[in-house]
Amino acid sequence: MELGSFDNLTPDIMIDAVEQAIGRRMSGLAAPLPSYINRVYEVQTMDGERLIAKFYRPGRWTHEAILEEHQFVMDCAADEIPVIAPQVLPNGKTIGVTDDNNFFVLYSKRFGRELEINQDEEWIRLGRVVARMHLAGARDDAPERIRLHPDSSTANDIRSLLDGGFIPSECHTDFINVTTKIMQELNGLFDDIEYIRIHGDCHRANILERPGEGLMIIDFDDMMTGPPVQDLWLLLPGYAMDCQREINLIIEGYCEMRDFDEWTVRLIEPLRIMRLIYFLAWCARQSSDLKFKHHFPDWGDNAFWRREIVDLHDQLGRIKAWQDGNSGNSISVINGIYSERLMTEF
Repeated sequence: MELGSFDNLTPDIMIDAVEQAIGRRMSGLAAPLPSYINRVYEVQTMDGERLIAKFYRPGRWTHEAILEEHQFVMDCAADEIPVIAPQVLPNGKTIGVTDDNNFFVLYSKRFGRELEINQDEEWIRLGRVVARMHLAGARDDAPERIRLHPDSSTANDIRSLLDGGFIPSECHTDFINVTTKIMQELNGLFDDIEYIRIHGDCHRANILERPGEGLMIIDFDDMMTGPPVQDLWLLLPGYAMDCQREINLIIEGYCEMRDFDEWTVRLIEPLRIMRLIYFLAWCARQSSDLKFKHHFPDWGDNAFWRREIVDLHDQLGRIKAWQDGNSGNSISVINGIYSERLMTEF
């Protein structure tokens, strides 16, 4: 899907759209917040209420896909999972529309600090909160969102990079060769496993600590349908082979709330390479945007693609090493760590 621009989204237009959506006068505050693909602003009503207004990148999501994001968050909120749900507008909807037919959503401003993990119990607590989110996620479908599977999402990402002419001719053959090997390595790994609504981008910057209240999950913009392990591995501080203790602790907390298919731990490094390819396609879709060019000035040249191809080869090697190391029993090492922890504590 071709992405549009925000060329016409001036502060005056943005504030007018919010005023019309909520039926309240706004002050002149329009403080931009960090966001590469969407436009996010802190705004304020005349009576002092602070709101966060997120304007979706034109062409990125359909109206139905945005509704599925909102429904997932609201399902979590209904289960008292700490999230920031979209505000319901006076017309009963959660999606606002500008005069140019751009979609936006409003949230209450909430504070929190970035999560720091210093003890085993904090890893276990992470597992619990993700499991609770997945309990809500498993109760409904999201057919309009990305399905995180090599044969669909990854194949589409590779095709968009090639068909869009983003790969320089000098790197074209090498890119085709490495992605062909990747798709062969991933073949069949994601068949016959559980797929549910997941956060999709559940790294630690998207889980905030609210003193006295616990953990809060934010930014469901990339929610998708995928294997639950996707929302676990992004929390890790490194590669799976270097984080087996953390994996064990997260799964321990997760299993207090919800069953987890421990075989899918083998998918962590394959999911990482899928994310590398996804990020390349994500960048390509907005590479013509002036804001993107400012932040990624070297994106897309020959040297950039040579480095990316090397990185893909390196990650392919990690996948093979990780799979070979777990070929007999995909969770043997994890179970060993869990037993060691029990012996140490008791």
